[in-house]
Amino acid sequence: MKVLQLDDMTKGWFVGDFTPTAYKTGAAEVAVKHYKAGDKEGWHYHKIATELTLIIAGEVRMNGVVYTAGTIVVMEPGDGTDFEAITDASNVVVKVPCVLGDKYTA
Repeated sequence: MKVLQLDDMTKGWFVGDFTPTAYKTGAAEVAVKHYKAGDKEGWHYHKIATELTLIIAGEVRMNGVVYTAGTIVVMEPGDGTDFEAITDASNVVVKVPCVLGDKYTA
């Protein structure tokens, strides 16, 4: 058994084919992301990976739509989104498969 801390991971990402990681795999990426109200991420999309975002606390806005705790947003390859935390919020993000560099902004 090993015990790690999420704070030691990069931006909440703790499963995937990168370092540091709690579990190294090319099959998927998993993160727990915490946001303060007003935090934003710019518009992006993936050409290969499917990205699933589970809002576990708070309210967020993605592509102008407000989502609350319990909502799962599935973005297939080619679907783009931006992100804004309306309140303090926490999400679980899963990308399948893990493809480094598969994040595009234009």
